[in-house]
Amino acid sequence: MLATPLATPLVTALLERLTLEQKVRLLTGASLWTLHDEPAVGLRPIAVSDGPTGVRGAALDDHDPSASLPSAGCVCATWDLEQVRRLGALIAAEARAKDVDVVLGPTVNLHRSPRGGRHFEAYSEDPYLTGEFGAAYVTAVQAHGVATTAKHYVANDSETDRFTVDARVDERTLREVYLAPFERMVKEGAWLVMSAYNSVNGTTMTANPLLRDPLKDEWGFDGVVVSDWMAVRDTEPSANSGQDLAMPGPDGAWGDALVEAVKAGRVPEDAIDEKVARLLLLASRVGALESGPATVPVEPWDDTAIAGLLREAAADGMVLARNNGTLPVPPREGLTVGVIGQHALRARAQGGGSASVFPRRVVTPLDGLREAYGADAIGFAPGLPPVDELHPFAGGTVTDPLTGAQGVRVRYLDQDGETFSEETIPSGRFSSFGDARLARAARIELTTRFTPDRDGRHDVGYAGLGGFSFEVDGVTVGTGSLGIPEGGDFMAALLNPPSRVVSHDLSRGRTVELRLTYTPELLGVPFASVKLGFKDLFGDPEQEFQRAIETAAASDVAVVVVGTTEAIESEGFDRPGLALPDGQDELVRRVAEVNPRTVVVVNSGAPVLMPWLDEVAAVVLAWFPGQEFGAALADVLTGAREPGGRLPTTWPAREEDVPVWEVTPDNGRLAYAEGLHIGYRAWLKRGADGGNPPALPFGSGLGYTTWQIGAPVLTTEGDRVVVLAEVTNTGARHGKQVLQAYLSRPGSTVERPVAWLAGFTTVRADAGERVRARIEIAPRAFQHWDTEAHAWVTEPGAFTLRIATSVADPGHSVPVDPAAQG
Repeated sequence: MLATPLATPLVTALLERLTLEQKVRLLTGASLWTLHDEPAVGLRPIAVSDGPTGVRGAALDDHDPSASLPSAGCVCATWDLEQVRRLGALIAAEARAKDVDVVLGPTVNLHRSPRGGRHFEAYSEDPYLTGEFGAAYVTAVQAHGVATTAKHYVANDSETDRFTVDARVDERTLREVYLAPFERMVKEGAWLVMSAYNSVNGTTMTANPLLRDPLKDEWGFDGVVVSDWMAVRDTEPSANSGQDLAMPGPDGAWGDALVEAVKAGRVPEDAIDEKVARLLLLASRVGALESGPATVPVEPWDDTAIAGLLREAAADGMVLARNNGTLPVPPREGLTVGVIGQHALRARAQGGGSASVFPRRVVTPLDGLREAYGADAIGFAPGLPPVDELHPFAGGTVTDPLTGAQGVRVRYLDQDGETFSEETIPSGRFSSFGDARLARAARIELTTRFTPDRDGRHDVGYAGLGGFSFEVDGVTVGTGSLGIPEGGDFMAALLNPPSRVVSHDLSRGRTVELRLTYTPELLGVPFASVKLGFKDLFGDPEQEFQRAIETAAASDVAVVVVGTTEAIESEGFDRPGLALPDGQDELVRRVAEVNPRTVVVVNSGAPVLMPWLDEVAAVVLAWFPGQEFGAALADVLTGAREPGGRLPTTWPAREEDVPVWEVTPDNGRLAYAEGLHIGYRAWLKRGADGGNPPALPFGSGLGYTTWQIGAPVLTTEGDRVVVLAEVTNTGARHGKQVLQAYLSRPGSTVERPVAWLAGFTTVRADAGERVRARIEIAPRAFQHWDTEAHAWVTEPGAFTLRIATSVADPGHSVPVDPAAQG
């Protein structure tokens, strides 16, 4: 029987009621988003949901909308842990409203290379900053009885060959860089950790010794190690490791095969008992046990409160990268603003993949600027052709032919072509997993009526995996199958399926009926996903480009919104390069030539090249800022709010200058040969060797006021060094400043970064106000991992402490000896 600290009287008693088969059943999910119940111990099902930037819940479409939060990169750009705590409270409320017990977030992998396709979902290139934000998320969400999941453990920092890549990382680098954020969250009390798809040093993470040591043994993690979806691909190696839960279910590599392995003595039953004990402890924490504490009640948030917080947080994360005095631009009588670019109309509020949700609304930059300045003040021109992607019909734009209600009619047909179930869905996005109707359905039919608002060509169509027949007003205009491309990522294809459109001439005001007959490619699981919608069209390219230039020239201020696309930044693949899509750089330069007051808004989740950076009046890095994008942007441009962001990751000027570029494995292996030196650490190392500096250094960002930073004063509090500094707002308006503490050790006897972040704080002050900033520096900041002792040690002697406003700011430097300070 179990003999660990997990063996509480309650857990021991519950385990004794279960047979081996019942215990093993609990260790694989019941469905895509649920864990099994077990009446014998009073355990109800536990529901999980993706949750880094919003809680999607069980729905994979618009049935149950969710708040769309700013991406992790945008949140981390606030450098404000209080913002994370407030967002965490919203996450918990959203989870409870959807009956979700476990959110699958935060993502705390690192921005090792700027090419990482999923960086928008992760906080930073710095392990300390990432750990602090992850810990704040954990604390805020779990305070409301909703579990969090630190993911993806570990070295899952790129997407190329993510199921099979073997990350080769030395012991010290693992400890000081990639494991550090997870350690911070475990010490903060995270209730779950997700094991990654990849291998580390030759062993897949679902069977890797790192699940035991350091995670469970050294750090004392008492929670559940859940696999990434379909990451458990063997029985005995993973079951004998620290892996506790295989998702999704009900099928998988454990089940009956694991029962047989236990009975044959190849997997100890004690190992099964420990896994179940961890699940029962989780169930107790989230209120899923009859004999345990009740579910913690959480008050729901109304739409106004949600919008207010998300608008504030998005603006607080936007980074003002350049400003010659043009910004802010307050509204005034007679002001004209030219808004240029497809991204102003089709904004990317969030990244693609499992971090995406379905918000009730998204405020585009065009919407936000029209609201702020007045519709008459705004001229708009897209300038460049739209992104080649299918947009599902939005709610309110199509109607159910049977009832006349808004939405799309869905009919499930059996083998005889008879309808056995039907429903109305709110938009042209249909997804379902685990629905019993899918197993019975031979075909699924989606029908809707659409009324064009213009004459001419319309590109309408569908996206999904399976067989399709598409009709317009009863005439078949498309047939065939869509599947996963050869060598493609299974999960990426499910989340972003291939599409097909047909061009059809339609008349303004004349309603047409669209019918899509769909035979799902179930791929062994009851899953169906399809989009019914359209692609944006465009006029003559040369004329549209010229119209954008003319709009800019005729305006007092030009706002050009550029950015990446879902084909460039999303889950499942890495970026081939850092350049913006074709034409965007030229558009920016041509607009700047005709309007000296050109403001560029960059809508990307990770760094992009900005060759025109010094040629424009101002640049705002907006990230993927969530559903209130346009409203927050308008606040920043008008000066209603401070652009509060500072860079959590370095932005290069040229691809050839990037110190850590490679994300493609060599013979299945990806060597983390740079060791400790990623992000700004690598830039500092290269700079010390004469390399070119980045375009925008880590920690940098401008505001609308000026500051004076006093010399730091050091003191101690327990085992921590405390840095105090007087900070004065010397400008004419309220503002925000971020103070950063960097340590260095010139002449160290061990290899170290040139400098590393050790602490930070956010300061807000009115014009002329002086405040005292306080930064606490923990003992770990001075330590390094000794690979001979396999322990953390502090090198004797003094370090240099620098208080600055970016890693490139000389700031104020003072010596500090942690032993003497203590």
